Amino acid sequence: MADAQPRPGGRTARVREAVLRATRDALASGGLHGLDLTAVAHDAGVGKTTVYRRWGTPTALVADLLVEMADRAGDRVDTGSLLGDLEVNAGRVQRTLADPEEGGLYAAIVAAATCDARTAAALEAFYDRRVAVWAPCVEDAVGRGEVPAGTDAAAVVRAVSAPLYYHRLTRTTPPGEEDARRAAAAAVVAAVAGAFASGA
Repeated sequence: MADAQPRPGGRTARVREAVLRATRDALASGGLHGLDLTAVAHDAGVGKTTVYRRWGTPTALVADLLVEMADRAGDRVDTGSLLGDLEVNAGRVQRTLADPEEGGLYAAIVAAATCDARTAAALEAFYDRRVAVWAPCVEDAVGRGEVPAGTDAAAVVRAVSAPLYYHRLTRTTPPGEEDARRAAAAAVVAAVAGAFASGA
């Protein structure tokens, strides 16, 4: 898979923004199989040679889109408590999945990842980045004595998002605010009980 290119400014940045917007729209409407580089170039209003030269494959487009989505997702918030931090995280995930455009886009990417190894690798890299942003809130909680030493910070963060994604992918209605609060609370209870500690 081609690596995502550096993200310069100026015209190149405008081209990338237009192409990734067209990619988002194509994925949301037709999934990975509906992602055609020539059509993306047309919808973005750029030359198809530019798209083929810079990205080359639909999977490379998805990978770069995931980089852009990770960049836009925002930094962690430090509320001073593990529950507060994870509630913020869960709320962001819930609002994204409940958004008609964003939720549909994530569903399309996850569906594509189940049958395309390169898309799966790009999706894994995206979530690794997002988990790394929020893992320090668990590490801080260890330092405060809220959860046991040796708690797997990444596992706790994933435990917050997992039920929300499961809801989005298996229900006809998106997850709500109460679902987000419950996901955060459940992760905290499990972490406090030592479920995510080494040797648990």
